[in-house]
Amino acid sequence: MTGASDHPLHAGLTRALARAGLPAPSALERLSGGANMESWRFTAGAETCILRRAPSLEMMAGRPMDHAGEAALIRAARAAGVLAPEILVELEAGDGIGSGFVMRAIPGTPDPNAILAVADPQVLIRDIARELAATHRTDPAGIPVPVMDTAEALAELKARFISYGADRPILALAVRWLEQNLPAPVPPRLVHGDFRLGNLLVEDGRLSGVLDWELAHLGDPHEDIAFGCMTVWRFSRPDRPGYGLTSIAELVQAYEEAGGQPFDYDRFRFWTVYRTFWWALGCLQMGGYWRGGHDRSIERVVVARRTSEQELDLLLLLEDLAPEAERQRPLPPAQAPLQPGTGEPSGAEILTAISEWLAQDIKPLVSGRGRFDLAVARNALGIVARELDQRPVATDAALAADLMAGKADLATPGVLARLRRMALDKLTADVPKYPALANARARWEGN
Repeated sequence: MTGASDHPLHAGLTRALARAGLPAPSALERLSGGANMESWRFTAGAETCILRRAPSLEMMAGRPMDHAGEAALIRAARAAGVLAPEILVELEAGDGIGSGFVMRAIPGTPDPNAILAVADPQVLIRDIARELAATHRTDPAGIPVPVMDTAEALAELKARFISYGADRPILALAVRWLEQNLPAPVPPRLVHGDFRLGNLLVEDGRLSGVLDWELAHLGDPHEDIAFGCMTVWRFSRPDRPGYGLTSIAELVQAYEEAGGQPFDYDRFRFWTVYRTFWWALGCLQMGGYWRGGHDRSIERVVVARRTSEQELDLLLLLEDLAPEAERQRPLPPAQAPLQPGTGEPSGAEILTAISEWLAQDIKPLVSGRGRFDLAVARNALGIVARELDQRPVATDAALAADLMAGKADLATPGVLARLRRMALDKLTADVPKYPALANARARWEGN
């Protein structure tokens, strides 16, 4: 944290805040998290504010909605009764600090695990359902909100998958299923696009704010509901499919009672698979941002390795398509880990030593964003150490091509068992603490 006037953002923020009649910023602090955008907390006189900005202008290229459109939409949603932030001022090119806007801070925590630990599920799920319904009723007339054509969007995702190598069989399986189960169009409604724990603020057990509107578009409201119910966004409660709080049935009841659209379980299933696949590609894309020099933070490369979370979840979503005999087939044996040597330390052991040094000697010296980055760096070292030790295999271009073309599927003898083993081994190396992993291992390995 710093209040110094020589902070790289200080001069530009001062110019922007002056347009809103606010004094120069102080106590600038980079907040943790945020897969796409930076967030900074600061004070301006008596106001506590949040700056939301792109780490580089290149990251805004090709986005269907720029920050000006996002700010206008947030204002419209707030006017419609949604607990959206209050926009104070938008950045201009002359400010010299990129693209973004300043909001008045909303009280509450976005920490999913903290929320799930204390919230009354029946109370909070009604708040969530109310905000979902209010969002879907918002009229964004006059705002250049992109309209989503599901077939076109799926074709674009498939093209992205192919551009990334098209060599991950579980993702290929998902592409094939999505193409075969494309739902009919519906009258488009405003969709938040990122409505999940982590983007919701909760204070004293009640929802206090809905953040991060950058992915908003006009489309099928089921997409919002499904996205928040993805396993990855249930955090410490993968056993509660409704936002980590409750059952899908109770969520649907609360949503419809709040005036939401009539619920269709087939559409919900489609969008759950779609957005899980979408986030898998989003994780892979983070590696591209890093390679391209748009954002060289270590967080990018670590998020890229979370693709294996989505692969496990996709297989759990789709394995019911396999015949019973394939679902009961034993898995191939796991790759045996390398045995510890007695001579010079292995590469994995050296990485472990570095991680221990960071925890013991460096962690006490850092705070704030630095402590978050340190944790990410230790995660990165752990990923590489486990990969060297366990040698997981996540790619098979030939099998992926056959699955995407329909030449193989989950009824093909041995395919499901092989994909299960692939998903377990890769995720064990990448994110061994992923909450759904232990359940999947017990289910598939019988342990």
